[in-house]
Amino acid sequence: MRGEPSCPKCGGRVRAPGLFADAWQCAAHGPVQPLQPVVPPSVEALGVVVHRARVPVWMPWPLPVGWLFTGVAGAGDDRSGGRASAVACSGPGPLGGMGELLLVAEELGVGLGARYAGIEGLDPGPHLNVDAAPDAKVHAAGRPTPLWHVKNAPEDRAVFAGEARGLWLWAILWPEQSGLLMYDELVLTDLRDAGGEVDLVPCGALSPRLLARPETPPRQAAGER
Repeated sequence: MRGEPSCPKCGGRVRAPGLFADAWQCAAHGPVQPLQPVVPPSVEALGVVVHRARVPVWMPWPLPVGWLFTGVAGAGDDRSGGRASAVACSGPGPLGGMGELLLVAEELGVGLGARYAGIEGLDPGPHLNVDAAPDAKVHAAGRPTPLWHVKNAPEDRAVFAGEARGLWLWAILWPEQSGLLMYDELVLTDLRDAGGEVDLVPCGALSPRLLARPETPPRQAAGER
């Protein structure tokens, strides 16, 4: 586990703001929202990310039977607040075995969801066919939210994306067959609205998915250096 902030797009080292730059800098991607160190899952760790977040912190709630919270990550710093969040859960898969779900909420251009999805680029837009009917729906903060299948993701996972509360929402599942969970109209809660219920979240072991570096480095966005 790394003990210092890193680039949300590539996992590389970042340089803190200083005399010549007022933002965190990655050598490959320029100004970034730093991904904070991932710590073992606990109610306290979840509370830190929820308190800092300026984006939703999505979790299936109540969790499906047998599922556990297995980690949380956030991009941003104390000055800017959390600009992206990622919550991991795991439990019995719909076709047997264990399944894993990673929910990412982020502002445009952060790149954290694309990193975990294993696709090029920073945002899901170019990989979505939004002219077609949505492939799945969830209830996010009480609202029906359409999601589309994300093209070009690695074959070991299912990736869906859409928009909730004006921000990107990614749902990434391992193995690929666990994507069947998304056809059950999963209910997602923004933990910023959950209050004391957060203290009841059952915790499991840390998901290694949160620590993985991207298989395919995201392409640089226009204007990045």
